[in-house]
Amino acid sequence: MNRTRVPTALRGLVVVASLACAGAASAQSATEVELGRRLDQLAAELAKVKAELAQLQQQRAAAPATAAASAPAAAVAAAPPAAPSTAQGPGLAEPTTAIVSYAEISYSRPTNDTKNTVADLGRFVLGYQHRFDEKTKVVTELEVEHAVSSAGDRGEVEVEQAYVERQLSRDYSARAGLFLIPAGLLNENHEPNAYYGVFRNFVETAIIPSTWREGGLQIVGSYDNGLTAQAGVTTGFDLTKWDATSTEGAESPLGSIHQELQLAKARDLSVFGALNWRGVPGLHVGGSLFTGGATHGQSPTSARVTLWDLHARYTPGRFDLSGVYSRGTISNTAALNAPLVGNPTLIPTSFDGWYAQAAYRAWSNADYSLAPFVRYEEFNTARSFADLGAGLTPAAAPTQRVTTVGANFYIGSGVVLKTDYQWFRSSDANRFDLGLGWSF
Repeated sequence: MNRTRVPTALRGLVVVASLACAGAASAQSATEVELGRRLDQLAAELAKVKAELAQLQQQRAAAPATAAASAPAAAVAAAPPAAPSTAQGPGLAEPTTAIVSYAEISYSRPTNDTKNTVADLGRFVLGYQHRFDEKTKVVTELEVEHAVSSAGDRGEVEVEQAYVERQLSRDYSARAGLFLIPAGLLNENHEPNAYYGVFRNFVETAIIPSTWREGGLQIVGSYDNGLTAQAGVTTGFDLTKWDATSTEGAESPLGSIHQELQLAKARDLSVFGALNWRGVPGLHVGGSLFTGGATHGQSPTSARVTLWDLHARYTPGRFDLSGVYSRGTISNTAALNAPLVGNPTLIPTSFDGWYAQAAYRAWSNADYSLAPFVRYEEFNTARSFADLGAGLTPAAAPTQRVTTVGANFYIGSGVVLKTDYQWFRSSDANRFDLGLGWSF
């Protein structure tokens, strides 16, 4: 919790007030002239205190919308720093609008299939955060994927965030609009200098879709004991989008049916809740739950999608240790799959995954630092299927096991160079990766 420093004038005021009281209690030692002089001094000190407090209040009101982020190797902050623009609000001494951005460029070379080596500008994001007043701000981000977006290209242009936040009290705020769901460690904090490795981990892309956002309303509570609580009502997934003829659902079941507030079906709304505790320096533990209907009256069978996770991160000294477990379920899949039998990708009943990761800040000099890391993860996008009868029920998918070894090299607080090598235990998809990322 931030504490306002007691102005020097206020300490002087206490001393003067004590002298004035002593003079009033002992008329023999102070004349009326002396008492008048002391009262004048007291009034002057009080005016000075009021002026200092007014200045502090103005500084708070003009505070930038975002805090500066440092690299993960030096305890990465939850969001990238904001670069202020020149826009100013009436009566505010500092800019009230901040431009934010991040991008990631990669080079990926499969060791057993070099003809499929790819270089890609995976994401370029540009946004702004504008503070209307000390209690109200708007947050927006526009993303371009794969550099070019047109009818004949694979790139996409999409709004990643667009919401208004209002501070309701010292502990509570409300958000309304399109916002990221607080699930896992990555979804809300996904800038390239906020995670290790050239690509985001599989658990928080295949099981928890990244970057997962919904439209709705949420309440955020932040408490002095380090606890943050979030809860809300939002749009949800759309199982009528499931394409049993493609492999998209096998790559990420929820990633294939998220709606991103694009004419989103909203007959069935979802609810979510998340708790995150940071009451011990360097320690972050939490969990989340999201659940809601997903057929929206478009199918004779109703179905519910539920996803939950547990996560932790600990950064003692030069170490950065983290882990996530997440599990999802879809109800009534037997009835939904019955007309899809014969296609390669049916709707799973359950899917899950976990990872453990360790990084170490091995070297730093001025504003450069190097952090090697290792990560092991297991995930299964089709852990089980509902029984469809003998010969019709698909077999569970094999569990994927991936080991990633690499390093992040940080330049200042906003630029990172990355390299890693990934071993896939269940396939021959091993690959070598290089990456460049930045955020501000």
